[in-house]
Amino acid sequence: MRVVRQEVQVEHIKVCICKPPASTGKSVIVIRDIFGWHLPNIRYMADMLTTNGYIAICPDFFVGQEAWKPSNDWASFDDWVKTRDAGKIDKEIDVVLKYLKDQCGAKKIGVIGFCWGGAAVQHLMLKNPHLKTGVSLYGVIRRFEDKHSLLHPTFFIFGEKDDIIPLEQVTLLEQKLKQNCKTDYEVKIYPGQTHGFVHRKREDINPQDKPYIEEGRMDMINWLNKYL
Repeated sequence: MRVVRQEVQVEHIKVCICKPPASTGKSVIVIRDIFGWHLPNIRYMADMLTTNGYIAICPDFFVGQEAWKPSNDWASFDDWVKTRDAGKIDKEIDVVLKYLKDQCGAKKIGVIGFCWGGAAVQHLMLKNPHLKTGVSLYGVIRRFEDKHSLLHPTFFIFGEKDDIIPLEQVTLLEQKLKQNCKTDYEVKIYPGQTHGFVHRKREDINPQDKPYIEEGRMDMINWLNKYL
C-alpha cells in the first residue's frame, strides 16, 4: 500500500501526517517518546497504522523545543523533562483534533504513545471526551500514579525487563485500575522485553525478541480496530 506522508503546519505546531489511499474516517494520534517526532521508529509506527487503514498523525508536542539526545547528560534529565510535561498537551491535542475532523474527515479518533507519549495517553484517557480509545506503551507510570478513572478503553503495554518502569509499579497500576476504572482496560506484560521494544525498527530486532515485538504491534492494532 502506498502511504502518503507530509509535514504541515497546523496553527502553532508542526505535524507529520500519513494517509491511506482511501479514507476510512478513522485516525490515530501518535505521541512520540523523548527523542522527538522525527525519530524514524515513530514514523515507522505511523506508516504501520496507515497500512492498517488509519490516518496517522505525529504532532510535535514539544512545539519546537529540542528533543532529548542520547548524547545528553542524564543528570540534567529531570530539569529538562519539567519543561516538557506530558500532562500539559491539551492545547495541542485540541488543535490536532480540529484539524483531523475539519481537514481529514476523521470521525473516530484514538491515540497511542510511547514512553513520554505513553504517559500522555494516560493523561488524555483521564480527561479528553473526544478521543475514543488509547494505547499506552511503556508509559512512565509515576507521572500519573494517583489517577485511574479512565473515560475510554485503554490498553497498557509493558516489558518485563524494563529498567525504567519496575514491575511493582505495573502491579500497583493494575490494582488501582481494578478499584477505580469503570471502562474497559487491559494491562499486558511481555516476557523478557526492555523499554521501547514495540517501536524498535526491524533492523534492531533480536531473533528472540521478534515474536514479542510482533505480538505487541498486533495487540495494539487489534485494540484500535476494536474501539475505532
